Amino acid sequence: MSGLLALLDDVAGIAKVAAASVDDVVAAAGKAGAKTAGVIIDDAAVTPKYVQGFAPARELPIIWRIARGSIFNKIILLLPVALLLANFAPWLITPLLMIGGSYLCFEGAEKIFHVLFPHGSHGVHEDLKERDPGHLEEQKVRGAIKTDFILSAEIMTIALAAIEAPNVWMQGATLAVVGLGVTVAVYGSVALIVKMDDVGLFMANNAPTLIGRGLGRGLVKAMPGVMKTLSIVGTAAMLWVGGSIVIHGMEVLGFGWLGHHIHDWAYALGHMVPEQWAGAVEWVSKATMDGLFGLAWGFVLIPVATKVIGPVLGAFSGKSV
Repeated sequence: MSGLLALLDDVAGIAKVAAASVDDVVAAAGKAGAKTAGVIIDDAAVTPKYVQGFAPARELPIIWRIARGSIFNKIILLLPVALLLANFAPWLITPLLMIGGSYLCFEGAEKIFHVLFPHGSHGVHEDLKERDPGHLEEQKVRGAIKTDFILSAEIMTIALAAIEAPNVWMQGATLAVVGLGVTVAVYGSVALIVKMDDVGLFMANNAPTLIGRGLGRGLVKAMPGVMKTLSIVGTAAMLWVGGSIVIHGMEVLGFGWLGHHIHDWAYALGHMVPEQWAGAVEWVSKATMDGLFGLAWGFVLIPVATKVIGPVLGAFSGKSV
């Protein structure tokens, strides 16, 4: 009997250690996940465009397929690479982050360039020529998963940089929790956004009260504006996140003058207002300056990407990029 009690005591001790480890993983995941907020906003704002133009019945299946691809990107492809980098080549993390941040700056600047100087889009023309809905869906899903890979790489790398874990197993578990949690948050939000007009239509036709039917009609009318706002928010988030990543990377590599100036300017602006508003004004000022730098850097990268990198990648892949 004493042996059994000792065994039970050991099991209870192991359970306590395991529970503490789970708590540590969740706490670390929460802290690391918070650092990725800007990229998450961007991801959630960008994704709805990939289901526009499809029958309502295909919207949720498409989102589910993209979400599965996102989980594969994060857990199967990126998590092992992130752990290898953290433990064998940590010096590579900052340059890779800066490359990803530069890509976000390029994407955001290109969207603004298209607004300022409208011109035909090769991708749009290809979509218009495509008559097979199944094939078009495959193209859209592949494009969404490819974009998700870039954003997921940013999320996982930012999270990895924020993790203070004692060993590789804790790092891996924390990254896995961050990856799964972010995917559920992003694509759950996207599903709610793209189905909101259907919810509004159902309420407009079936709500038992006049107020409910009016609310439904309001939702239907509001959704085009919501989608446009999300597009603007997504572009702003791209520039803000991309610019801040590049600026921080410059600081890490020893070129901190720009980051220091932005910090000082934001601090000065924050202390020009009443104390209760100082923190908010300082944060908004810094985010705005990071975003403006991201926009400028993105405009610099547009000709580089379209005239140099794109043709080179096209020559290797055999496709126009």
